[in-house]
Amino acid sequence: MKSKKIYFVLFGLVLAALSGCAAGPGVTKAADESAIRTRAVERWELLIAHKAEKAWDYLTPGYRTTKPRQAYADEMNSRGMRWTKVTFASQECDVDTCKVSLMVGYTVDLGGLAGRVGSASPVVETWVKIKGSWYYLPEQLQPSKLGGNS
Repeated sequence: MKSKKIYFVLFGLVLAALSGCAAGPGVTKAADESAIRTRAVERWELLIAHKAEKAWDYLTPGYRTTKPRQAYADEMNSRGMRWTKVTFASQECDVDTCKVSLMVGYTVDLGGLAGRVGSASPVVETWVKIKGSWYYLPEQLQPSKLGGNS
C-alpha cells in the first residue's frame, strides 16, 4: 500500500513538472506581450503628463548612459507639440524584440487664427528584452539606423 502512495506522489510530481514545461513558453510569451503593451502605454502616459524624467526609466540602459535623466526630461517636456492621448494598436514580437504600434494624439500651436490644432499619428516603437525586463529602444539607436545589417 505504501508503494502505491509513493507511485501516486511521483506520478503527480511528474505530471506537475511536465505541465509546467508545457505551459512555460506560452505563459512567458503571453506575460511578455502583456508587459510590453503595459510599459509602452505607461511610457507615453508619462510623456503626456510631462513626466519625462519618469519615462526615462523605460529607455534601454545603454541609451540612458548616453542621455542623462534631466537632459532627456528637458528635451521631451519642452517640445512645441503636446501629446494628448495614446492608444495601443498592435505588437509583433520575437524572443527578445518587439515592434509595438500605437496611435498618439497631439496638438500643435500653429499660431494666428489657426491656434492649436489637434491630430493623431501612428507610432511604431522597438522594445527589447534585457535581463528579463522590456525597454524602449529609441529609433536613432536601432541597428538599421546605425548602418548595421537590416
